[in-house]
Amino acid sequence: MGTEEQREEKPHKRRARYSGTHPRKFSEKYKELNPEKYQDTIEKVISKGSTPAGMHISSCVQEILTFLQIRPGMKGLDATLGYGGHSRKMLEALQGSGNASEVEKELPASSPEKGHLYALDVDPIEIVKTTKRLRDAGFSEEIFTPISENFANIDRVAEQYGPFDFLLADLGVSSMQIDNPERGFSYKQEGPLDLRLNPESGEPASERLQKMSREEIEGMLIDNSDEPYAAEIARAIAGRNRKGQKIDTTTKLAELIGETLAFLPEKEQKEAVKKSCARVFQALRIDVNSEFEVLEAFLTKLPSCMAPGGRIAILTFHSGEDRLVKHAFKEGKKTGLYSEIAEDVIRPSSEECARNPRARSTKMRWAIRAEE
Repeated sequence: MGTEEQREEKPHKRRARYSGTHPRKFSEKYKELNPEKYQDTIEKVISKGSTPAGMHISSCVQEILTFLQIRPGMKGLDATLGYGGHSRKMLEALQGSGNASEVEKELPASSPEKGHLYALDVDPIEIVKTTKRLRDAGFSEEIFTPISENFANIDRVAEQYGPFDFLLADLGVSSMQIDNPERGFSYKQEGPLDLRLNPESGEPASERLQKMSREEIEGMLIDNSDEPYAAEIARAIAGRNRKGQKIDTTTKLAELIGETLAFLPEKEQKEAVKKSCARVFQALRIDVNSEFEVLEAFLTKLPSCMAPGGRIAILTFHSGEDRLVKHAFKEGKKTGLYSEIAEDVIRPSSEECARNPRARSTKMRWAIRAEE
């Protein structure tokens, strides 16, 4: 039997309590939030077409690996680390898994012939969790280096660590950010109206909305998400601002959208409100994080960061993002920066979409840096 001091060192941590037979709130889903410990639960959730709380299921993994042709000894960059699903598969390829030769498979994890993967993320919360997850999986500092940096600054990263033989950018927001109500990305759960990918930098969406005029809000909703009721919603938000009624939670904004669209026929209203909520939150997230500007900067700097023959794969989830990537790749090929580009987008298979419904909007484009 231990001493009183020893018992104090290891306090018993009780799991989250919840009413009913199944946890509903994000914080209550203790099994889903511990995927390594409760793998059976994770598989059940995924098999039902859902994403476990606190997780992100990577899209187009096999398509990406097939194109990138990663081999031991290469140097690569995951421009958007996120949950680390893509990074893990790329690291396995660097270690010679899959179609590698038997000699490559026998190389120790610390061997310089393994090559190296660098990974960027602006989210100070998730980069720590993902780094630990990958370290626990056996990927040491000798093969994997996480970097807290916005991929708009890829030139700074390449100057120190490049040029890169392969690169992946998985754009948009990760499931673990969307599902956590404290981050304010989803209208479906009560939380602060934040929407920042880096909650330690910039201003939250609630403050951003307060400073914008009706015209600016309307323009943002049209430019960032093609919102059909942009004028009506912008007028309602501006009206709240004039009255000093701060829209500082996800619920307040969602309810305002519902009230604004009350003029629609009852049979259309519920679905219309749901879609407008999704578009408005998307538009705000893009604005708060300057996502289009960041992507443009990244695409401009990208060719100079790649080694001759280096392969680039980019996943987009929004038509605006896809247009920017498509244009940049076409211009790059025209000017001789890229030797080949994807003529058509690559989409996830129907089987993948059934297992991971959030993958349905994924579009993959690729480019190959011209040989010098």
